[in-house]
Amino acid sequence: MWQEVRRIVANLTCMKLKDIFSFMSLSLDLLYPLAEAQVGHFTTAQAHEAGVSDQQLHYLARTGSLERVAHGIYRFHRFPFRPLEDIVVACLWAGEGAAASHDTALVVYDLTDAMPGTIHITVPRRFRGRRTGVTVHTSSLPERDRTSREGVPVTTPERTIKDICARYGTHRAVEAAREFLDRGLITRRRLLRDLASDERTRAVLGDLEAAP
Repeated sequence: MWQEVRRIVANLTCMKLKDIFSFMSLSLDLLYPLAEAQVGHFTTAQAHEAGVSDQQLHYLARTGSLERVAHGIYRFHRFPFRPLEDIVVACLWAGEGAAASHDTALVVYDLTDAMPGTIHITVPRRFRGRRTGVTVHTSSLPERDRTSREGVPVTTPERTIKDICARYGTHRAVEAAREFLDRGLITRRRLLRDLASDERTRAVLGDLEAAP
């Protein structure tokens, strides 16, 4: 009799373990495409949209498949480390539509070796959140002004030049524009099209043309 009871208990335990492993595998399969496009990271909101619950996230974090890197932001534990992950986390923290901008955009485009003392991101809506080491700029940021570079959301070269010009003046913007051109990240035609409509950025074009 007791042998039969032990057999039944063992079968039930085996079934439970199979359910758990199936549950973990399904959750990870749903989350990985999100994380892969964002340098191994995703938000709880994105997980919910993919059909993964808070309970599943907590379980995966507790068992070591995920690590919680900030409030509402997770990372696949075994995802290869990539540079600039802190910028991705800052953008995810700020929410949908946020992108690295200004000095930080220059870092993302590998136009400078010096990481600014603060991460600059632009958010296309009113935003009151605060995070140590992050400067948030609120400004219109249409889809045409955003792109992604190696998984990092970032303002386009044209928009980056405009932001640098507005914050630091024409001289810094000309330097940035020249770097973008020299690296082949933008064409003069695109620069002319995007910068000619504003008086300040027209001055950038003028200085570029005047340069030897």
